Amino acid sequence: MAASAPTRSLHRPASGLLWTPFLLLCIIGAAAAIRRIAVLLLPPSASSAPAAMQALDDHFTPHKGLLLAHLFPALAFVLILPAWFSQHIRARAYLHRSVTMALFLLGAIIGITALLLSSNPVGGVTEQSAVLLYDAIFLFSLARAFAAFVSHHIKTHRIWMMRAIAVILGVAATRPVMGVFFATASRTNLTPHQFFGIAFWTGFTLTYLAGELYLRMSGGKEGTPA
Repeated sequence: MAASAPTRSLHRPASGLLWTPFLLLCIIGAAAAIRRIAVLLLPPSASSAPAAMQALDDHFTPHKGLLLAHLFPALAFVLILPAWFSQHIRARAYLHRSVTMALFLLGAIIGITALLLSSNPVGGVTEQSAVLLYDAIFLFSLARAFAAFVSHHIKTHRIWMMRAIAVILGVAATRPVMGVFFATASRTNLTPHQFFGIAFWTGFTLTYLAGELYLRMSGGKEGTPA
């Protein structure tokens, strides 16, 4: 029984103290996607937003179609994601498989559209380098998770899925960092072009390292066919 403990812990990667920050990042990610979708789709109106925020909104407007193709799957991903960790869903094989396949499909769309959007980043080459590196890690992890899933290497699938999830939650983690930069802009005189790259490197790196730390603490190792 003791030998199976690491496997059980991987069944509940967002349990305990990790559950609250996990849900918080999902909420932040959903809120950011909804706001950007609303700005893109609603009729333009007089805005009281700071000039930096208005300039940021204007930056994304020419890429409306591609951005929406990225945002809607991203919103669906973070809304569905908590169900992937649900013991209630896991107990029903058909539901869990459906959720997993939906995450694979949505994740692939998110990753590919992120690559296309990275050609014109707000934060220049600093942001672009962070996006390209972590998007490559995300797509590689998602592909490994998919290959393990269809081969019924369940534990290996969960390990690589956790890595993909840790990366994609980095997008949400950038938002509080950006918020700090926006709030202190009057003192630092930094513009979004200057701090967006820093925010992306910070957010992605924090969640990626947190995911790797969790896998080490939970004893995650590549498994055998289940």
